[in-house]
Amino acid sequence: MSDKTTRDHIVEAADQLFYRRGYEHTSFSDIADAVQISRGNFYYHFKSKDEILDAVIEARLANTRKMLEQWEIEGKQPVDRIRSFIGILIANRADIKRYGCPVGTLCTELAKLNHPSQGEANRLFTLFRTWLRRQFELLGRKTNADALALHLLARSQGIATLASAFHDEKFIKQEVRHLYDWLRSRTKSATRKTG
Repeated sequence: MSDKTTRDHIVEAADQLFYRRGYEHTSFSDIADAVQISRGNFYYHFKSKDEILDAVIEARLANTRKMLEQWEIEGKQPVDRIRSFIGILIANRADIKRYGCPVGTLCTELAKLNHPSQGEANRLFTLFRTWLRRQFELLGRKTNADALALHLLARSQGIATLASAFHDEKFIKQEVRHLYDWLRSRTKSATRKTG
């Protein structure tokens, strides 16, 4: 196994543990045990938990960029792409119900800890915000594209938080239907303005 592969395994394990247990409640030992490597080998790749956190954030950013690029390829129209964003609530509903949103939970925890990596973690939300804003602009909603992007981000975070609090999958499905209806209404009003 190459060093890169071992490092990747460490980052993947840390990512899952940070999501499920939280950054603060995950130790070096937890991560080393999950990857099944010695602590010495572990320290060869990462000297501190903060270094691992930075690697996890970078991996999440890279994975999010890939996902957004895939939605660009698969979605013929901006509305299809935005629907893909909304659909991640359904696709990830089992984890969301148990742990909340991986982006929201990490950003919230780092904010509470006043952690220096808080700004880096917030880049995940900025990536979604920028991408959603562009989709709404392409829908002809240039004047309020950012407000619509933030509204959709806020709604999705609220849904994830309450679904986790109440462990309610039915709630997720119901709210996703409402978001699809909301998106349809934004599309119709954009069509009326440009048509």
